[in-house]
Amino acid sequence: MTRAAMDTFIKSFTIISFLTYGCVSATPVKASTPNIIIMLMDDMGWGDLGVFGQPSKETPNLDKMAAQGMLFPNFYTANPLCSPSRASLLTGRLPVRNGFYTTNGKARNAYTPQEMVGGISSDEILLPRLLKKKGYVSKIVGKWHLGHRPKFLPLEHGFDQWFGAPNCHFGPYNSSKRPNVPVYNNSEMVGRYYEEFQINRKTGESNLTQLYLQEALGFIHQQSLSSKPFFLYWAPDSTHSPVYASQRFLGRSSRGRYGDAVMEIDDSVGQILSWLSTLGIEQNTFVFFTSDNGAAVMSGPNESGSNGPFLCGKETTFEGGMREPAVAWWPGHIPGASAGGGFLSDPPGCKRTVSFQLSSLMDLFSTSLSLAGVSPPNRTLDGLDLTPVLLNSHPNNTSLTDRPIFYYRGNQLMAVRLGPYKAHYWTWSNSLEEFESGINFCPGQEVPGVTTHVQKEHTMQPLIFHLGRDPGEKYPISVLSMEYQTVLRRIAPVVKQHLDSLVPAAPQLNMCDLAAMNWAPAGCEKLGKCLKGPESLPWKCEWPH
Repeated sequence: MTRAAMDTFIKSFTIISFLTYGCVSATPVKASTPNIIIMLMDDMGWGDLGVFGQPSKETPNLDKMAAQGMLFPNFYTANPLCSPSRASLLTGRLPVRNGFYTTNGKARNAYTPQEMVGGISSDEILLPRLLKKKGYVSKIVGKWHLGHRPKFLPLEHGFDQWFGAPNCHFGPYNSSKRPNVPVYNNSEMVGRYYEEFQINRKTGESNLTQLYLQEALGFIHQQSLSSKPFFLYWAPDSTHSPVYASQRFLGRSSRGRYGDAVMEIDDSVGQILSWLSTLGIEQNTFVFFTSDNGAAVMSGPNESGSNGPFLCGKETTFEGGMREPAVAWWPGHIPGASAGGGFLSDPPGCKRTVSFQLSSLMDLFSTSLSLAGVSPPNRTLDGLDLTPVLLNSHPNNTSLTDRPIFYYRGNQLMAVRLGPYKAHYWTWSNSLEEFESGINFCPGQEVPGVTTHVQKEHTMQPLIFHLGRDPGEKYPISVLSMEYQTVLRRIAPVVKQHLDSLVPAAPQLNMCDLAAMNWAPAGCEKLGKCLKGPESLPWKCEWPH
């Protein structure tokens, strides 16, 4: 799409940046099968939002969303890497249960690059397929990342519509050795990154976020005219390296190019929420904003975000890798403050809402089913239904349950959180070889004996931290203390029960093959974009960290 065409589209909507509401009533408005929007960012850190303390305060729309909704400071992803976390969101199950892990090495992060043979298993039941039972129309906009071969694509797993790409926007590539990643409109490609869908690696300019915004607004408008509820999974990827932003946002942020991308995301969120209100469907639409994993701090300050006070980042099971920004918004149902006043000047009678419930990306699966009135599938689920917390029906908004958070890296349980305490059974940042070559998963945050460069086992004597007193995981509690012994007695049986009952799925991320890459996706013939790939020579994928 040309820039002129894009500008025409954006102007045609004439959407106010973010409508100001009065105080949201604490009395729930009756809603039947509400629309559901899950906004999943890519590599955005806990500390990237102004409401979480980012000093530049460049996310006014997300901050207003939080002021009107519910903030979750203790919200976790299911894995510190993109593909497994996305599989967990849509299945409600840990990667070790849904197959999005590898056994090619112990505690190795694996995902779905172009050479990946595997993808989401046909044994898994994804959220959009279940929502169909209540007549939902589902669309994914943006990054899929659960396999790019035909049988793994979104429309084969319950989605009705798709605009986006199956892989990360790495590139540009020489088509004779590696194809550029295709962009799909539903079941057929409509171009490729760096070709029809440009990303300027030198300047960082790309209109992709605007295209993803357009697709979201158009789908919402289309569905508002029908009698069917909708599920929109909005997954832009501009905050993943190489980061990008459209021309209007480039150079605006004090945080560099990454900040430009965040500002454009923030603006897009504001437009989507305003559009819901313009259409009069905001009180029948549940919206949740979060990220797939922590900020990729190894990419450097111009290409990555902030994990706030937390240790390390993406690919690690320290807090910076797995604790995510999270905001729920549903006017008339979730009690919150006026957008005009924000947190610092709430009008009388308004109430800002923060839930300290330990929560997980997998909870969005169970919560969405509950909101839609769909019974969960007959299988082990790792997510909880958060509606009692969201709708304030739980007394004093206290914890639904003293539930654990399990931190997995590949096939290895690395740590467990229970209440304010976190016990590390294994520690590892990345290999000494990688570290010495300049790849640092914890820049400026080396903690002796904690951010280890070998896989260090602590199962006989876990490292235990109190995350309230020590969110940066710098000061392990003394093993000689009564506190340590008391906490260990609580956590040890939880870990044992989990491991004893765990039935891992067959790993889907073990095999690679150059022939499996995006050489000739569906629709390439119409565009003259089919490429000839090599013969199939599969090998075991190598995962360095």
